[in-house]
Amino acid sequence: MQLRHYLQFNDFSREEYAYLFERTRWIKQEFKEYRRYWPLTDRTLAMIFDKNSTRTRLSFEAGMSQLGGTAIYLSTRDTQLGRGEPVEDAARVISRMVDIIMVRTHAHDTIKRFAENSRAPVINGLTDEFHPCQILGDIFTFIELKGSISGKTVAWIGDINNMCSTWLQAAEIFDFKVHVSTPPGYDIHPELIGLKGADHFQEFVNPMDAASGADLVTTDVWTSMGFEDEAEQRKNDFAAFCVDSEMMSMAKSDAVFMHCLPAHRGEEVSAAVIDGAQSVVWDEAENRLHTQKALIEYLLLGKIKIES
Repeated sequence: MQLRHYLQFNDFSREEYAYLFERTRWIKQEFKEYRRYWPLTDRTLAMIFDKNSTRTRLSFEAGMSQLGGTAIYLSTRDTQLGRGEPVEDAARVISRMVDIIMVRTHAHDTIKRFAENSRAPVINGLTDEFHPCQILGDIFTFIELKGSISGKTVAWIGDINNMCSTWLQAAEIFDFKVHVSTPPGYDIHPELIGLKGADHFQEFVNPMDAASGADLVTTDVWTSMGFEDEAEQRKNDFAAFCVDSEMMSMAKSDAVFMHCLPAHRGEEVSAAVIDGAQSVVWDEAENRLHTQKALIEYLLLGKIKIES
């Protein structure tokens, strides 16, 4: 197989995502019905963490085990990467010892350099700029619950962070619209995200206007990892951007709410929304497991005939 990496959402085509989502559906069904599926016996995943994690570590580690393989956890604090070993050298060594690698780090350039020197597929488990595995799970969740996302409207309320950037990439691939509302000074830079144009997003000063008519309303913490020194300033800047019941009432009556977690109730989202009937955050979190299993399988084994 040709070596493929998954570093940004736009690394795959719409056709490839259609395959992945159908494969995810089948893999999830097997999991729910307690049928063992071990296509990756004797395969090993290395998980390299430069940032803290709950869902990313658990979903990749459990997922690899459920596919019959082994996952190895590596923290930069406990390896030579934490003592200054060049990323390029680490990639050359690690990729000779395992079959696939997941990296969760800060600068996106770090994972790009790692992938350029890796003999094994590399998956982006999160960087400051992009979070493709999360949006992979989010879009599968929407399709699973509501049908096609094409032509729909996603309201993004809050920071222009790695989640927002990845939603914007996904909108171009699946042909939906993103309504973005964020405080002044937190602006979209399409050229940094790698967007082809501005046809698939619209910016709103008032978050209520952004939520109006949306099929999906989503947000994230106001202060992402690595920006902790800005926390107090961001609380002030984002004070009017909490997704509460009033804001959700502006969306369609059957709209769903998503959050990648962890969430701060009373800041970016109210408890009434995240714990309410329109919230699908727990389905969303679980589906990270299933979509990533399909992703790992695809990167290692290519397309497999879809079972009926």
